[in-house]
Amino acid sequence: MARRKRQASTFNLSFLDIMSCGFGAVVLVFLIIDHSMEVESRTINAEVFAEIDLLEEDIREGQAGLVRLRNAITSSDLNIVEAQGLATRVTEELDNYEALIASLEESGLSEDQDVDALKAEINRLEERVEKLKEAAEAEAGRSAREYIGEGNRQYLTGLNLGGNRIVILVDASASMLADTIVNVIRLRNMQEDLQRAAPKWTRTLNTVDWLTAQLPINAQFQIIAFNTEAQPVLSDKQNAWLEVADAKVLKAATDALRERLPSGGTSLHKAFDAVTALPGSPDNIFLITDGLPTQGDAPPRKTTISGRDRLELFRGAVRRLPPGVPVNIILAPMEGDPMAASEFWQLAQVTGGSFMSPSKDWP
Repeated sequence: MARRKRQASTFNLSFLDIMSCGFGAVVLVFLIIDHSMEVESRTINAEVFAEIDLLEEDIREGQAGLVRLRNAITSSDLNIVEAQGLATRVTEELDNYEALIASLEESGLSEDQDVDALKAEINRLEERVEKLKEAAEAEAGRSAREYIGEGNRQYLTGLNLGGNRIVILVDASASMLADTIVNVIRLRNMQEDLQRAAPKWTRTLNTVDWLTAQLPINAQFQIIAFNTEAQPVLSDKQNAWLEVADAKVLKAATDALRERLPSGGTSLHKAFDAVTALPGSPDNIFLITDGLPTQGDAPPRKTTISGRDRLELFRGAVRRLPPGVPVNIILAPMEGDPMAASEFWQLAQVTGGSFMSPSKDWP
């Protein structure tokens, strides 16, 4: 009995041992499986992450490529726009040239005519150069003509005689015969030779001679006489500049002025319009006069005119002067015109010119 109990106890222990070993084996197998699954999972995860990294790199490269493609498309679009604009401009220029050629053909111009025109211009310039050389040799580069006043006196006038294009405006109205109204009326009814010999008109002519003798040898000039009308003293040289170096033309201009007789009223409107009608703006203007104007563009309706009206006419005429040109005033005052000196002085100051009222023995 006791033996059976020991055998039963031994059996029970063996069974328990066996059960314990079996459970341990199961646990061990489970651990091994779990560990292998974890290792496999980590391996799979690493491979997945690596694949994801590769995919992300591909995405980044694709995005960069997409940006480059967009930039390339934008650049191509810009080049297309520029090319289209250039093509449009070229087309317009071609149209303009074709229209110009058509207009030239319609006007009858030809290459031969163009060449002839250029040759004529070259000849004109060569003639001017020759005149300048001749005048320089004859006058030692000082002036185109000589003027010697009584006693050979020299005056410091302050007049700026420089410039490439110089206009001399000469008042040739009836008031230039004398300094008083009474003497003007008296001389106006006398013979022509007495009018030409009038002291005031003689001083005016001598002033023009003195001015032309001081002009730069390489300059151009024009002498315009004005009363109710205005025109160059050489009728065949209208709307043209004359060469100071051409002594014959210079003398012809002053001689033509001496043939005139002072008459009529005074229109500075017409005088300044004649200046602006010249081809190209002058560099210097000399105005020889004795007072404010008596009319504008048209003759006055009344036989008399007030000082205020003359002042308005003067200021209206000044607006017609070419801008930026100095106006030098040589005034021989007339009685009954007290505002003339101050107005002409202001004109000289504003334009950068000079003003003088010379003595009766000048120049």
